[in-house]
Amino acid sequence: MAQRAVWLISHEPGTPLCGTVRFSRRYPTVEKRASVFNGTSYVPIPEDGPFLKALLFELRLLDDNDFVESRDSCSHINKTSVYRLPVGSEELWPVIAFLKNSMVYACVPLVEQTLCPRPPLVSISGISQGFELLFGIQDFLYSRQKNDIELNTKLNQLPDLLLQACPFGTLLDANLQNSLDSINFASVTQSQKQPAWKTGAYKGKPQVSISITEKVKSMQYDKQDIADTWQVVGAVTCKVPVPPILGFYQIKEEEVQLKITVNLKLHESVRNNFEFCEAHIPFYNRGPITHVEYKVSFGQLEVFREKSLLIWIIGQKFPKSMEISLSGTVTFGAKNHDKQPFDQICIGSTAYLKLHFRILDYTLTGCYADQHSVQVFASGKPKISTHRKLISSDYYIWNSKAPAPITYGSLLL
Repeated sequence: MAQRAVWLISHEPGTPLCGTVRFSRRYPTVEKRASVFNGTSYVPIPEDGPFLKALLFELRLLDDNDFVESRDSCSHINKTSVYRLPVGSEELWPVIAFLKNSMVYACVPLVEQTLCPRPPLVSISGISQGFELLFGIQDFLYSRQKNDIELNTKLNQLPDLLLQACPFGTLLDANLQNSLDSINFASVTQSQKQPAWKTGAYKGKPQVSISITEKVKSMQYDKQDIADTWQVVGAVTCKVPVPPILGFYQIKEEEVQLKITVNLKLHESVRNNFEFCEAHIPFYNRGPITHVEYKVSFGQLEVFREKSLLIWIIGQKFPKSMEISLSGTVTFGAKNHDKQPFDQICIGSTAYLKLHFRILDYTLTGCYADQHSVQVFASGKPKISTHRKLISSDYYIWNSKAPAPITYGSLLL
């Protein structure tokens, strides 16, 4: 959910162009994503001049009453405020636009798929976000606004406000007044260029921080006919022989009870120094947990009865043996569909254990940034700091005694 560009255009009938672009903001990072997602159907955002002319034409706001079949015929009646604009021989779509208080509010949401054939509007999440953003800007401009001077003041505040409320084209808060309350606008008159992710002048010691984050995903089954899969993302190159934590999970169902067995082993090549490490064991499509009997070789177990969830808190280190185990019996009460968690996959004995962990100053691939090799071209001499960390992401161990969804392709190395 992101926006490629945003415009505010004042409608000025009787002038040569019938309007003026009062504000525009483009998001180059989102535009690059659009070119990738849209492929051969990608149409770049035009400059403000051509966009102004095309939009006012489509909205019938030009001083021209001529009938244009491509715009005015009965087959092109628009009821959604989402338009297509001619850009050369191509069409820019979707463009959200509406007129309010002689101001045209417009934006182009990112469509995360090809545009040919055009997907249904309800499948494009950026459209609802685009409307929310434009309505938020409208509310900000005209709430307690008494004259053109106040309107111009608010228009001048928009660049800094959107840096905070909609960084990199992603809406965080449609109430721009919240952003206004947290910004000191003394910085508006300064010529210093602000970073795209933060408003206001930075007054501390200059510094550059470089962080490398790897996320490891895994699907483990403990079955001979199904290969375990894993993937490391975020590194420059990835050649990882094994996942950092190997394990198996088994469930045996006996009436209202489940007997569970979990074994986990930290690979000898992985740093045994976690910021945190937990194993979440959810039980879907069952009643609340009424009783638990368990034996754990390391760490501690927390029981969330109403959520039908066990959390095994392993802590910051595995023991010297690098292996830990959990076994026990879980008893459930009567099922209440309104309160107990439901899952369409975890039916019967199909169940999983999900690992959550983070290791600071470590990556599986050994990728790191050398702070002594970072060159900064600036008047001052900033402090250089580098960071790296490994984070679990979708790290599942499935019950080996039941069917489980199988991953292909993207997780296989």
